[in-house]
Amino acid sequence: MYILFHFPAKTVVIYNTYQEKIMKNNRLSRGCAAVLCLLLALTAACKKDDQQDGAPGAMRPAPEVEVYEVAEQMILAQVELPGRTSAYRVAEVRPQVSGILQKRLFTEGSEVKEGQVLYQIDPALYKAAVESAQARLSQATAVEYSARQKAARYRSLVQTKAVSAQEQVEIEATWKQAQAEIAAAKAALETAKINLEYTKVKAPISGRIGRSMVTEGALMTAQQPNALAVIQQLDPLYVDVNQAADEMLALKEKMEGQQEAADVPASQVQVLLADGSAHGKQGTLEFSDVTVDPGTGTVTVRGIVPNPGHILLPGMFIRARLTSAVEEPALLVPQAAVQRTPRGEEMLLLVNPESRVEMRMIQTGRNVGQQVIVTEGLAVGERVIVQGLQRIRPEMAVQVAQNASATKNDSVQADQAAPQPTGKVE
Repeated sequence: MYILFHFPAKTVVIYNTYQEKIMKNNRLSRGCAAVLCLLLALTAACKKDDQQDGAPGAMRPAPEVEVYEVAEQMILAQVELPGRTSAYRVAEVRPQVSGILQKRLFTEGSEVKEGQVLYQIDPALYKAAVESAQARLSQATAVEYSARQKAARYRSLVQTKAVSAQEQVEIEATWKQAQAEIAAAKAALETAKINLEYTKVKAPISGRIGRSMVTEGALMTAQQPNALAVIQQLDPLYVDVNQAADEMLALKEKMEGQQEAADVPASQVQVLLADGSAHGKQGTLEFSDVTVDPGTGTVTVRGIVPNPGHILLPGMFIRARLTSAVEEPALLVPQAAVQRTPRGEEMLLLVNPESRVEMRMIQTGRNVGQQVIVTEGLAVGERVIVQGLQRIRPEMAVQVAQNASATKNDSVQADQAAPQPTGKVE
């Protein structure tokens, strides 16, 4: 059975609005209750963790780190400088007699030996000159023979007064003149033979010959200004590096040091190729120029480097690492310990005497194996953090791992066999 009630329209609207507010309040109440339950669950979990760790509110232990205790090490002084290679010896091939070129007797770009025949000039005229000189020598020899015999007879005749003393003197003079004619004829013959030999243009030195500037049929002129070809000796090779004049004194101090002593070897020169790798052979430092280039303000330092296989060629731009034979003290740290700030500055994280992390700005030099030289910002005995860097920050308390090595004084001399180029002068 249904009972129908009739209400005014205004009363129905008020009732609907009141019912919607009640439903909305119920939803908010249910949401607040859910949030409250979640907070109570998290609090209970935290209390449970505290109870498992021991006393409630216990602090986490300080993170462990491994450190490197800085010690002074002796290393060889090094410096890297830009430079250029040049041939050990250079010879320009030129003819010493005139004539028509008949043959070229070498392959361009090949290795030639000292004394090897490179060009052949037409020798016909020079052979004729040799034969003519030989004939003149024979003629002079015959004249000398007659004059000698006549002078001998006059010596006996002058004793018997058969000839006058003046005649005997004149015949002696004729004989001596004939002797001089023989000497001149011999010299002319020798000159003719030398000129004939010069028709064979030979290599003045051993080395690699470049391209030929002339071909068969060209007219050669004695002592002409244009070279026929150029020969360069490539093993060994000169390495010329330039150093600023105001830095030359510091460089000489590093490179020479105690080398005045007889038992100290010369400084070594290592050539660095374009890809950064080192040339297989080390050379020696020879000398530095005695004058300063007024245009660049630099001084040239020259070294000699073995070049088997001719890997290096004259005119190449290279970097040369000069290593002194005298050791110097330095502070080194592992490369992995060096970090950079957002501005690119180098820094280290250290453990100070209060066992807290300290950030230290430093300046570094060249690399030595897996280590790097620290030139500023570090002192002997300080502890550099090398492991555990991800879990720490400045001013945080840390503890040093007991199994960490106090110092890592590896063999620096062994590591220096392949240091990385930096281009700095330490």
